[in-house]
Parts: sequence; C-alpha cells; structure tokens
Amino acid sequence: MKHRISILIFTLLLITIYFLEGELWMYFVALAVFGLVTFLGVTNMDFNWFLKSYTNNPKVEERIIALTFDDGPTEFTPKFLDLLQAHQQKATFFCIGTQITKHPEILIRTVSEGHEVGNHTFSHSNATGFLSTFNMTREIVRNDRLMLKKAGIRTDLYRPPFGITNPNIARAIGRTNKKCIGWNIRSFDTVINDEQKILKRVLPKIKPGSVILLHDTSDKSYRVLQEILLFLERENYRSVTVSELFNFKK
Repeated sequence: MKHRISILIFTLLLITIYFLEGELWMYFVALAVFGLVTFLGVTNMDFNWFLKSYTNNPKVEERIIALTFDDGPTEFTPKFLDLLQAHQQKATFFCIGTQITKHPEILIRTVSEGHEVGNHTFSHSNATGFLSTFNMTREIVRNDRLMLKKAGIRTDLYRPPFGITNPNIARAIGRTNKKCIGWNIRSFDTVINDEQKILKRVLPKIKPGSVILLHDTSDKSYRVLQEILLFLERENYRSVTVSELFNFKK
C-alpha cells in the first residue's frame, strides 16, 4: 500500500533528522508534508493511496461513459429513470440503506429496468472518515442485507460517502469483497446552484471511459441530466453500467 510506504519514508526521515541533529523546524516541515500527502490520499480516490479505486477507464475503445448517481433512492429517482429510459441509456445508482427503507419499490424498479446498483453504506454517516473498521464493515453489510431483502440483489460495487478512503475503510472494503468505485468527473450538483456552471464543469471533461458523479436528489440535477443526455446523443456517446465500463462481468 502506498500509505504504508509513505509511513516508512516518514519514519526514516525522522530518524535521519534525529541523527543529523536537525533543528526543530525540520520536524515540523516533515510532519506538514506527511500530513498533506495523507490528506490528499484520504480525499482523492484516484491516488489509490489506501486501496485500488476505479475512477475511469481510459483504455476503452468505444465512445462509452458511466453515469452514476449517489444518495438515492429518493422521490426524484423515478423522474431520472424515466429520462434514462427515454434516451435508452443505462446508469449505476449507489444507494443508501436508509433511503432504500423509505423507497424499496424504486430500488426494485431501478434494477428491473437494467440499471446497476451499488452500496453507498446504510446511513451515509457524516462521521464516515472516523469510523472503526468494525463499524464501517457493519455499514456496508447492513446495506447489503437490506438490498437482498428488498430487491433480491447482491452487489460487489461500493462507493465511499464523500469519496473518503482510509485504512479502516480499505479493510472494510476488503472484508466485504467490494470494488471501490470513484469518478473522474465530479459535478458538484449538490452545492452549485447554477445549472450552467455545473454543465460547464461536466461536459468539456467527458471522454471515452469517463465516470460522472451526479445525485438523483433534486429537480436541478434532473435538468442537468437532461442536458448531459442530449450532449451524449449529439456526440455519439453511450452510457453504460460501471461493471460494463470496467469489464467486471465478462
């Protein structure tokens, strides 16, 4: 693991500074650099710092991408499904257990229409980055059991809330035999109010193999999806499931 190598290097650096009788500021500089690298590793899945994450597939030869939606199912999800169906595009929905409890019928519909479902933990806790391995594993397993009970499905796809990874999350993903799915195009559709600004963030970055992060949680995101689907049609792109994009199921 890259983070273990970084810890080893940091430790050797501290030992070197000690034996060279370095000054106090040298320790602070070393600690600051280590802290910055670790922070970037925690918040950027494409660094693959703690585990392998799938963020895009630049090796694909077709003009295909993966539309992904987080935090559902919600009362808005059926509109997203209608729109995807009208444009004959497939997507992957990373679902939260508490939302599945509220809208099990929407989960069932999502699967029945050929879309893929991934695990986005049971509660999407704000404390995700601070959970123990045991509690993180419990979050994943609890959601797995709920999806099996409500829709009869199993998934090996997992997306970390907030895109956060760390050693505890990495161990939990390993124990539950999941694949960690990220993205390389983040829309920020939950924090940016201007739909045109969102589209300017997304459309110019779309390339074969891209994974786009959206949320099926608002009318704003629904309207953004409308424009993205029109763009895909104009540019002869096809949206597929994450498993198809990365050839997980051959």
